[in-house]
Amino acid sequence: MFATNLTVLTNCNLYAYSATKASVDAVTKSLAKELGSRNIRVNAINPGMVETEGTHALGLFESDYRKQIEAQTPLGRIGQPQDIAPAAVFLASADSSWITGETLLIAGGRR
Repeated sequence: MFATNLTVLTNCNLYAYSATKASVDAVTKSLAKELGSRNIRVNAINPGMVETEGTHALGLFESDYRKQIEAQTPLGRIGQPQDIAPAAVFLASADSSWITGETLLIAGGRR
């Protein structure tokens, strides 16, 4: 299972950020096809902005950027690790045995 995370975005590196997100999606689909015959499932989680040590270290959690993301998020808040963890546990469990090659967007409704 892959997880991607939000990084500081500027006009200079937005293309690279978008390309890496698309790459994770493509690798997830490709590996799911390649490894499915061996009963190996491959899924990805694509989280929105989540409060982590990293967002605090980068100053994102106290920034205007955070306020902008919250304003664009239908649920009106930044995610917490406990918003993501149950989905990861589900995808790693037998309860998701018929799911492979999928990217789960967990971002409070922000697309």
